[in-house]
Amino acid sequence: MSAVAHAIELRLRERLQPTALEVLDESAAHAGHAGALAEGSHIRVRIASPLFTSLGRVQRHRLVYDALQDFIDAGLHALAIELV
Repeated sequence: MSAVAHAIELRLRERLQPTALEVLDESAAHAGHAGALAEGSHIRVRIASPLFTSLGRVQRHRLVYDALQDFIDAGLHALAIELV
C-alpha cells in the first residue's frame, strides 16, 4: 500500500468509522497519461459506514469527498468510490 493510500485509509477510518474499508492505489495502471504520478494519483475506495444510513448515494459520496478534500487539493487526480 502506498503512503498516500495508507493516509487516506487512516483519514476515512477517523472521519467515517467504516464497517468495511478497502483503499487501493491504482496509479500504476494509469501511467503515461496526464495527472498520473508514480503513486497516489488514482485511488479506489470501497467503503461502508453507519454514517451512510438514510443518506442517498450522492450524499454518501459527498461525505467521502469532504473527508478527502485536502488530498484532492494536494493532487489526487482520480477518486473512484464504491459503496458496499
